[in-house]
Amino acid sequence: MNKTAASGDAASAGQPCPLLIVNLNDTLAGLARRRGVLAEWIAHGLGLPDSRLRVVDPRGGAELPAHEGLAGVVVSGSVAMVTDCRDWSQRVAAWLAQVVAANVPVLGICYGHQILAHAIGGCVSYNPNGQEYGTVEIRLLPAAKDDPLLSHLPAVFHAQAIHSQSVIRLPDGAVRLAENDHDRHQAFRVGKCAWGVQFHPEFDVDIVRSLARARDAGLRAEGLDPDAISAAARETPQAASVLARFAKFVDGSGTDAVLRPSVSVSTPRPA
Repeated sequence: MNKTAASGDAASAGQPCPLLIVNLNDTLAGLARRRGVLAEWIAHGLGLPDSRLRVVDPRGGAELPAHEGLAGVVVSGSVAMVTDCRDWSQRVAAWLAQVVAANVPVLGICYGHQILAHAIGGCVSYNPNGQEYGTVEIRLLPAAKDDPLLSHLPAVFHAQAIHSQSVIRLPDGAVRLAENDHDRHQAFRVGKCAWGVQFHPEFDVDIVRSLARARDAGLRAEGLDPDAISAAARETPQAASVLARFAKFVDGSGTDAVLRPSVSVSTPRPA
């Protein structure tokens, strides 16, 4: 995958504008050897060829590109906490506010969901219900019936979730789209084309079990049972479909920077 940050050069040269993956997390070494890194999981879910994608990791100081050269943006999860207010996180938030104002399609995943809400006036903090970990049940709300990203999902579906913080208060004007008993804000939309999902559409059952094993001691210290999490984990194809749905939305979004790739789904690395 090309990890060069996108710019306006593609648009000015008449080439398709790239979809940018903002990577905010490292992948466990063993898992990376077997399955690739986080940005690759997201890319696979989007189903777009590498030539249509760019990856940038601002944690090391990499510059975030101008929104004029982007067809869309996916912001990944992170082990960091939004309330830590790290320099790179604040830069991402300020940049996201500009991207959303420009009506560039955005999908924030977990930390990306939270930093998106934070960027436009919402409140993020530790979830009073504690950490949510593993395969969970999520309910769509009535507003999702006509939502371009989530309307294809059933009223109740399963997804992978790993988070301690949540969006406690949505930004003004945001539309709540999904919930469960643990978190009222499992998904929301702001404006015409910016979404946050607290769950991980890029995770599968192997990834969740691998992370639970790797974090065994930490989970037990928080009163969670990694063995029970692994035993209860299941595949979540409906949640996974959100990434491809987002790519299709970007393809026909009608924004100034429209991505029109020939979809090519790469074969994932064996589990």
